[in-house]
Amino acid sequence: MLNRSRRLRTSAAMRNLVAETDLRPRHLIQPYFVQPQAGRSEISSLPGIDRAGVEETVRQVEKDLKKGLASVLLFGVPDAESKTPDGRYACDHTGVVPVAVRALKKAFGSDLIVMTDVCLCGCTSHGHCGVVDENGVVRNDETLPILAEMALRHAEAGADVAAPSDMMDGRVSAIRDVLDANGFTQTSILSYAIKHAGAYYGPFREAADSSPKFGDRKTYQMDPRNAREGLNDALLDVDEGADMLMVKPALPNLDLIWRLREAQLAPICAYHVSSEFSSVKAADRLGWVNGDQLMYEHLIAIRRAGADMIVTYAGREAVEKGWIS
Repeated sequence: MLNRSRRLRTSAAMRNLVAETDLRPRHLIQPYFVQPQAGRSEISSLPGIDRAGVEETVRQVEKDLKKGLASVLLFGVPDAESKTPDGRYACDHTGVVPVAVRALKKAFGSDLIVMTDVCLCGCTSHGHCGVVDENGVVRNDETLPILAEMALRHAEAGADVAAPSDMMDGRVSAIRDVLDANGFTQTSILSYAIKHAGAYYGPFREAADSSPKFGDRKTYQMDPRNAREGLNDALLDVDEGADMLMVKPALPNLDLIWRLREAQLAPICAYHVSSEFSSVKAADRLGWVNGDQLMYEHLIAIRRAGADMIVTYAGREAVEKGWIS
């Protein structure tokens, strides 16, 4: 008897019947770049994604929510005058992120999950993710209280999830302690548990105006050559109080998503980062690929590797163009 696998591929209905992986709007988290001033400003390297004022952000989220995108990740883009060496703007309760969180929760309440990026890079004048000493070294322990206060400001505004992306050691514990001490025991932490240094973040740094003015981030973001190191750090984050774990970037780390899924029961999120999105857009514009199909295959691969949710700039397109339903 010949075993014919093709019997299960004979029609779309048959393929759907036996499909092992699905992709739904609930799996996607749409990033937003929020600016203090009203209106919109284009991000040339992220086609279809803009920086937007708070009111414009609320209007766009309303449209996305009606299409099924019920989770957002907010990145603040403060004015240049607000940036300082210690990034204290990050802790201002009148800053753009707390203002946006309050507006979104007032408009949509519990129907919308609001996640906030917790990192100093967008608020520091030097563009690094923590406090820098006179020798240009990012000071881990001096950065932790600022990150914890930043997360607290977001929680006070109504954020459902704080997502620390700074990669300082011990920041999950510092944030959890401060949140709990102030009564925010229900605010979740989505830790960027595995985040590799590298070339994948160029368009994001344009969008967030967060490029380092000197050096690089290799002393605090992870070495992409290492797998066990990332898995170890992810498990440490769970011990410190992380509720969910992020792997970033997604496609180069499908193996780590899979290995983390096997090692840990906590929900796993993967970040389909700016260069993964922009490279597809560029190739599609040149006619080299079918961009919609390729983007869909990216997201399916990330889900198949074990991600429960995906941060992706393609979320809005996925629901608008009907790649998923």
